[in-house]
Amino acid sequence: MTLPRVYVCRRLPDRGMDLLRGGADVRVWDQNEVPPPRDVLLREASQAFGLVSLLTDRIDDELLSQAPKLRVVANYAVGYDNIDVDAATRRGVVATNTPDVLTETTADLAWALLMAAARRVVEADAFTRSGKWRSWQPELLLGQDVHGRTLGLVGLGRIGAAVARRAQGFGMRVLYHDVVRREDLEGKLGIQFRPLESVLVESDFVSLHTPLTPQTRHLINADRLRSMKPTAVLVNTSRGPVIDEAALYEALKNGTIWAAGLDVFEREPLATDSPLLTLPNLIALPHVASASFETRSRMAEMAAANCLAVLAGRAPANPINPGVVTRLGLREGA
Repeated sequence: MTLPRVYVCRRLPDRGMDLLRGGADVRVWDQNEVPPPRDVLLREASQAFGLVSLLTDRIDDELLSQAPKLRVVANYAVGYDNIDVDAATRRGVVATNTPDVLTETTADLAWALLMAAARRVVEADAFTRSGKWRSWQPELLLGQDVHGRTLGLVGLGRIGAAVARRAQGFGMRVLYHDVVRREDLEGKLGIQFRPLESVLVESDFVSLHTPLTPQTRHLINADRLRSMKPTAVLVNTSRGPVIDEAALYEALKNGTIWAAGLDVFEREPLATDSPLLTLPNLIALPHVASASFETRSRMAEMAAANCLAVLAGRAPANPINPGVVTRLGLREGA
């Protein structure tokens, strides 16, 4: 029996690759440090029945129009702003993602950034390694307290709610803003809904957990940064373009806000000559919020299972465009 061809845009953890190889003719871009070039991706997609894409791979109408056999795009991520979902829907291609599995791991990383920025952990490590540490000093590397302060969440999806749960252990007051008010979680988590402007004005720490949409691009701009406390810490583990980085650079350089911890950037990878990297009050990570052994493996399994389900005529567990699943008559266990 001839197996359907699947193109994988980067080698995944073994659990996902093994699953794919059990049900498909798998082709893989094997240079893990960089995504496949556009011409390679277009060529491979034109012959594939399934694509397992990463957030670095642009799955747009141009690609979909040249991929007549394509039935499924399984994104190895929760976010899917790299996929033109409308174009996929028009062409009857099922798109899927990997929700839930990375919620707690990403919330852990958001909390790590918050703590590290507040207590100047990266600066302190560099100070120690540099040989500048001569003795204990009363005012050496003073930071901001976290316990008992106010945390503001912009976006209260799964990850935002997980961050709110962690704040309970620090005795924090938690404010949130979302396009959908979550009264079901307010009592459970002891959190309070506020307009976005109030969240920014009142919070000592602001953590971003909103998807990237036309409405959220540069949501955090110069005016909104100026509304924050001069002692505030900004954390972003959502998508880079939610923040206007030029405005953030000025705000951090001029003391408009105190510090920031970023795992995502407007353009990735972040250029080594980015002015952001000259700032001691910025922590910059290479988009590693979900990067634990177990979580990345489970993501790979989920993406592989979503892909193989569609190719076998079954409904995937995590469709982004469920209308296509219905239209194609895909059913659980079919």
